[in-house]
Amino acid sequence: MELCLHKKLHSVAKCYLKMKKMSTSVSLNLAAKIIAVDCGLKPCFLYDYSTSGVQQIRSYIKELQHMRIILGHLLILNIAENILIINVSEAVSYLQALLHDHDLHLIDVSASLSQPVMFSPNQVLEIRTHIADLLDILKQYQHAQPDSVSVDEIQSPGWNLCTMFGFLLHFPAPYWFSTVKGFDNCLSLTPLRHFSVQANCSRICHQAVQIYSFTVPECVYQALKLHLEKWTEWLRQTFHSQTDFTDLNIVTDTVILTAVAL
Repeated sequence: MELCLHKKLHSVAKCYLKMKKMSTSVSLNLAAKIIAVDCGLKPCFLYDYSTSGVQQIRSYIKELQHMRIILGHLLILNIAENILIINVSEAVSYLQALLHDHDLHLIDVSASLSQPVMFSPNQVLEIRTHIADLLDILKQYQHAQPDSVSVDEIQSPGWNLCTMFGFLLHFPAPYWFSTVKGFDNCLSLTPLRHFSVQANCSRICHQAVQIYSFTVPECVYQALKLHLEKWTEWLRQTFHSQTDFTDLNIVTDTVILTAVAL
């Protein structure tokens, strides 16, 4: 039964996403990450598996719904040629909470800085406006039918996409950087604490699925420690409220990279 399901998911991915060389492991990993969005373990998934367009991805997800692998409504949102697969109800709930949070827990990694610092409260109003704009878009899809897949597109929102994607992906402390003089950052050769969240996807019998992966600079870790602990507790509670994944594993290590692309 397990082998039959794996072959079917592999075949569906190759057929609809036009990826003839996709391995079975990669196809299972893709399905599992979309399941993580569907069951509420994360509100969004940034699709980076191929150059497939939104209609190809929509057909793929519709087939997963037909197979009863995916149970709820999902939105495929194309923002400046970046494709996100969104659990609208989870994303709206989280973004609304952010708007009422007095501290957005952003990390400023602008290239002009000698090292990362916590984001200046003086600039929070603009970020809140962008979150509100995104909420207005997502709320249009709150009452869509459970067995449907919606598609929308935003060409040039004028947002710092690194920051907005960080919010949508539910990272506890997204990065922000000034784009006045380009898109560089100050993370090069900076010690980063890397958080990796993995679990086994029991729904499709696939192991070691990476659900979250993000970094926090060591120089601001102490300022964020309590917030990170609260985020971890939220994750554990959410994990125990679903049945699609088992064996939650949160791993941390420190990395130093010569260059970090955001």
